[in-house]
Amino acid sequence: MCGVVGIAGKAPVNQMLFDALTMLQHRGQDAAGIVTCHNGRLFLRKDNGMVRDVFHTRHMRALIGNYGIGHVRYPTAGSASSAEAQPFYVNSPYGITLAHNGNLTNAADIHDDLFKTDLRHMNTDSDSEVLLNVFAHELQKSGTLNPSAEDVFHAVKRVHERCKGAYGVVAMITGHGLVGFRDPNGIRPLIYGSRETEQGTEYIIASESVAITALGFKIERDIQPGEAIFINDKGELFTQQCAAEPHHRPCIFEYVYFARPDAIIDGISVYKARLKMGEKLAYKILREWGEEHDIDVVIPIPDTSRTSALELANILGVKFREGFMKNRYIGRTFIMPGQQQRKKSVRQKLNPVELEFKGKNVLLVDDSIVRGTTCNEIIQMARDSGAKKVYFASAAPMVKYPNVYGIDMPAKAELIASQRSVEEIQDIIGADRLIFQDLEDLKNAVRTSKVPDLTEFDSSVFDGIYVTGGIDQAYLENLERQRNDTAKKGQDGYIDVNIDAASVDLTGIKEEL
Repeated sequence: MCGVVGIAGKAPVNQMLFDALTMLQHRGQDAAGIVTCHNGRLFLRKDNGMVRDVFHTRHMRALIGNYGIGHVRYPTAGSASSAEAQPFYVNSPYGITLAHNGNLTNAADIHDDLFKTDLRHMNTDSDSEVLLNVFAHELQKSGTLNPSAEDVFHAVKRVHERCKGAYGVVAMITGHGLVGFRDPNGIRPLIYGSRETEQGTEYIIASESVAITALGFKIERDIQPGEAIFINDKGELFTQQCAAEPHHRPCIFEYVYFARPDAIIDGISVYKARLKMGEKLAYKILREWGEEHDIDVVIPIPDTSRTSALELANILGVKFREGFMKNRYIGRTFIMPGQQQRKKSVRQKLNPVELEFKGKNVLLVDDSIVRGTTCNEIIQMARDSGAKKVYFASAAPMVKYPNVYGIDMPAKAELIASQRSVEEIQDIIGADRLIFQDLEDLKNAVRTSKVPDLTEFDSSVFDGIYVTGGIDQAYLENLERQRNDTAKKGQDGYIDVNIDAASVDLTGIKEEL
């Protein structure tokens, strides 16, 4: 999962891009990058690390220009090297920079076509660079010195025809404008807003609404599945549906885990969806465990499950308490390679408040269970703090299948629920009792009468149905070889050349290091 932002402004956008990426930091903590455009020149800064660590004062001063795009990343394809930090750049045609959230499922096939047919070279294994080169190649076919909105939309149409998978994209065509587009299924979110200034209207495109409202922009609407938006160098906005058969099937895991609770995605409040998840789960507990349950207190696993746990406690009629204090300087554990590293990170990230556990029957609520490693550690922490019984509830159904659309769910063999029953998982994680959300209840929690047309979702991690098609056993086996812990550990040996200089100017890009 990644976060993208693009701004077409009337004044320097460097600070706004930095602030927007900070609001999207939860979507990627491994790398960050910003590129701006001024007088036909691009100014780039990107590196591994959090936003606050990648950009210092000297970098910000060098990022001049009224147009720009930014990206925060965690890797699901390619390596974790800083060489694959985004945005990516290609010099022909015009000079195009691109930032991408999602994953292409046919990237390997397109990679071969780009080399053998389109005669394009790629320097990384990233599917984002593949997508950039497809867009650049198709735009180059227009053969015009000044591409029109129609030229841009035709290139996006060809991207939809050639690229399969999930993508929310912002791209900047040097000297010509800002582009945003979304995959034909709308799996990955993308939204845009505007702001009136004395110099004219400014526009922003971002992965989540929080990046728009925090900067004082007004939300216009979500970019529709398959739709493209283009803001030219004069500040004029154009939109067009570029997909032949668009469908609205957003990733349901955005609402479960990834998006901020204050975000609005496809017209749906993430906060309200999570409240309903807690409501649905509470009623399932009452059905299956009975109204005479012996739960004394409901405790969330911070932070994502807090909203669901609060509503669950209200319906069950038991106390809601904060039993774990979180160290916010530790990254998300399910994307960390290696069981030992994950176990160590859990102990560093969460610290129990013993008085909330001692002598009580505790129901712990988490957003989901992926590997089960963190659950096991957290349950043991609860027992060590004096809990009599430790029950565990997941606001999401059993995660049984890998994700191929940009979430770094591990290989199927590493998913604790892939081949196990609820009872077997309960024994492995050490819970006295375990319950999962039902998939249909999860879907109903996200659905709303305010968006009546949104009835389908990408729920592939729960049901194994991949909405783009073309995902067979051979594909999943290859994915498993790429994503298992051994493969990820092998990436640690990657050697990356770091140029230590005040500035580097290559093919029109000035990078402040």
